[in-house]
Parts: sequence; structure tokens; C-alpha cells
Amino acid sequence: MASKDLKKIFNKEFNEPLVHQVFVDYMTNHRSGTKGQKNRSAVSGGGAKPRPQKGSGRARAGTTRSPIWRSGGVTFAAKTKDYKKKINKKMYRAALNCIFSELLRNKKLHFVDDFNVNEPKTKDFLTQLKKLKIEDSLFIVHEEKINVFLAGRNLKHVEIVSPLGINPYNLMKHSDVVVDSSVIDKLEVIAS
Repeated sequence: MASKDLKKIFNKEFNEPLVHQVFVDYMTNHRSGTKGQKNRSAVSGGGAKPRPQKGSGRARAGTTRSPIWRSGGVTFAAKTKDYKKKINKKMYRAALNCIFSELLRNKKLHFVDDFNVNEPKTKDFLTQLKKLKIEDSLFIVHEEKINVFLAGRNLKHVEIVSPLGINPYNLMKHSDVVVDSSVIDKLEVIAS
């Protein structure tokens, strides 16, 4: 497929606010709320009344998991925060198309016919990479090309994904994006 055909698919003007919003939402969705404590209802045990209500001369107690008891719950327990944000499908696809269009305009989107290696060896992958004359790059190849995934996974500045593994972060992270001929139809569906 020629670059003219790619321009028909990726012909969107760069919408910076849209791309920024989708990128921030995507990154936010990958945050994990790590802080979490247990209140008196979340701590296990404490079902039985520890002592009779009257007669001992001590304060009445209904559970051993009260915050004032040892091994009790935390009074104002911190809850695990959920950072999830909803991204509309149309916005997400439009943002991907914007990024692809901008990569194409800046001559950073490269199209290769049948990118493959015979054996899962990094040496073979590097030979192919030298022919393309690029270093820091994202490769989008068909998921059936297992040798490519195995041969390139060892390289520091190379990321290999199938069309379903594309996201705003990995498209913008690398200086060049290399697309295999076998996945162009899938890209058209994902980004339009």
C-alpha cells in the first residue's frame, strides 16, 4: 500500500485538546489506588461479645474489633481510590486517527511489506532493523508472527504489538512507528 492510500485512511487534522484528553484519561485508567485500610466492619473476627454487659466493673464492649481495642479496625480508614475515567469510543478512535495522521505528516509512520524473521533470534531482528535505518520504534505486526515478537522483545528501544495492542501512549512514546502490510485493514477499523 502506497503512502497515498495511507493518507486516505489517516487524513485527520491534529486535534490537540482531544488527543490530550484521551491520553490523560488513558494514563489515569492505568493508575492503581494503593492506599487501603480496614475499618471495624472489614476486620475479621469480633462476632461474639467479649464479656458480659454487667458485673465485671469494666466498660461495656460489644466487639473486640472496635478501634479502641488492640487488633481492632482503623477509625477513619483510608479507602482504595478508583481513578477510572470513561473514554468514549468515538473520541478514542478519533484521537488514534489524529496521532496516526500526525505521524504520517511528519514522516514517522513507515509502511513495510511482510515484515518477518525466519527464526526467533534478536540478531535476525537487528539485521531487519538496520535495513529500515530506524532505532527507537514501535512495530505493529500481525499476532500470528510469533518469531517477530520473540526476536524483538529483548531490545530496549523497540516495542512490538498487534493491532489490538495499540494505544495513545505507545504511539506517542516512540519516535517511529512501523506498520506491517498484513495489519493495515485492522488499523483502518481501529482508528476510524
